[in-house]
Parts: sequence; structure tokens; C-alpha cells
Amino acid sequence: MNRIARIEIDDAGRVPPSPEIEQERKVAIYDLLEDNSFTPAPRGDQPPPDGPYALTLSIRDKRLVFEIASEAGAPAGEFHLSLGPFRQVVKDYFQIWKAYYEAVKSLPPAQIETIDMARRGIHNEGARVLMERLDG
Repeated sequence: MNRIARIEIDDAGRVPPSPEIEQERKVAIYDLLEDNSFTPAPRGDQPPPDGPYALTLSIRDKRLVFEIASEAGAPAGEFHLSLGPFRQVVKDYFQIWKAYYEAVKSLPPAQIETIDMARRGIHNEGARVLMERLDG
């Protein structure tokens, strides 16, 4: 089965996420796992291990690290992306995220929807940057 079955975020040594951020992570992971297709590239002349796969995300030396393994733990690949191209997207996302969580406490649904649309737009920009970086 060529899909990602488990995603973990390794943030050891970092400030623990707030409950709101932890909830955002859970929702994002759920959405990614719900319907995906994934096959890692072969490593040299060896084909990747059979899936499903586990993905661990971490940050090391200012790089986003993707560690891919079979569910049984056989390594299937690892790659690193510089965080530089994501810096503005992350900054914008956290600003709008804070505004969104403040808005849900007191603003009417129409204003919350406007903020949520902006949040989704920034999310989509982050996805675009990620896809560009993965294409190389």
C-alpha cells in the first residue's frame, strides 16, 4: 500500500506547543492521512521498502527534515529543506492564526469567515512553496 499511514512531529528540545497549536497539528495530520498516495523514490539501485510509510518531521540546523520509513521501521529515505523560503509564510500564518483564535471568541461568523479565508490563503501559499522546494 503506497501511502503515508503515520506522521509524527519530533520537536524535542523545542518549546512545547500550546494546546491550540497541538490541536491544529492533529487536524492537519488527520487531513493528510485521510486520503493520500505516496511512494518514496528509490535509493540508488534499491527500490523503496513496501508501504505503508511513516513520516517523521523535525527541524535540525535550520532545516526541515523529512524522515521516511516503512511502518516496520525500515528506512526509506531522508531529505532536508532549508527553512529560509518558508520564513515569511510561517510568520504570516502565525499572525493570522492568532487573529483567528481571538476572533472566534467574540466576532460574528462573517468576520471569522473572512479571517479564515485569509488563513487558508496563507496555508495554500505555504503548500505552493513546499511543492516548489520538493520539485527541486
